[in-house]
Amino acid sequence: MARTRDCDQAVRHGRMRKAEEFFELAEVGDYATGDGTVSDAVVTSWVLAGIAASDVLCCVRLGVHAQGENHTEAVELLRSVDPTLAKHLQVLLRMKTRSSYTHTPPAGTMPPVRTARRRP
Repeated sequence: MARTRDCDQAVRHGRMRKAEEFFELAEVGDYATGDGTVSDAVVTSWVLAGIAASDVLCCVRLGVHAQGENHTEAVELLRSVDPTLAKHLQVLLRMKTRSSYTHTPPAGTMPPVRTARRRP
């Protein structure tokens, strides 16, 4: 059973703000390292944006989000909201492990991302 935290409006807004901040930071980040791969810092920003966004989705749909160091619990909780999104979060979390905790760079290159502008 996942450890969870209840979500009120302040928690939802706070997690959404963090998702947007990490997303925007990743968007403006320097995508390419010297060899054309994506930098670890940019990958980590994308991952943190995804984690915060999944928390928002769980807050809205379930009234709680995963709280704890075991990200597998967050994937399981998100699976109860949307199994496809849970698979995407699982992929992001694997990228986090590689970019944050190993000596190897993340694989692949990152195409330019087009996004909708933030609502006022």
